[in-house]
Amino acid sequence: MNRVKVDLPDQFLFKTEIPVRITDLNYGGHVGNDAMLSLVHEARVQFFMSEGFKSELDIMGFGVIMADVAMQFKGEGFYGNIFEVYVTVGGLSSSGFDLYYKFIDQESRREILKVKTGMVLFDYKSRKIAALPEELKKRWQLPHPESRLISNK
Repeated sequence: MNRVKVDLPDQFLFKTEIPVRITDLNYGGHVGNDAMLSLVHEARVQFFMSEGFKSELDIMGFGVIMADVAMQFKGEGFYGNIFEVYVTVGGLSSSGFDLYYKFIDQESRREILKVKTGMVLFDYKSRKIAALPEELKKRWQLPHPESRLISNK
């Protein structure tokens, strides 16, 4: 059986810390896959806030919707762990972009999760996909300016 493989960049634009809550655990006693996707969402919202956006519904006048997601589980997370989460942008297109995430357990330094989400700009008034504004393309152009990069090593 072929497995999903998420290839991550070496450097990221944003870093945050997210603690594992008791409600994130499943019956196996570790963070469930559904909870991990919720933690990805939290990291995404924090990333957008760090970029000056107050809401996923107003990214330069448009909302964002997740078109796809790939998650590669590398280790378990448990109650009390604090995840260091790194986020960056790539794969810019005419109407969207990819976000890449790396979750590391802060104490053990174990890699927990690698994720890619495909995000599309969406005009909720017209209910249609919107074009990526030139200002965002310039801000998130590749390669990212060295002054913005955070090493995840």
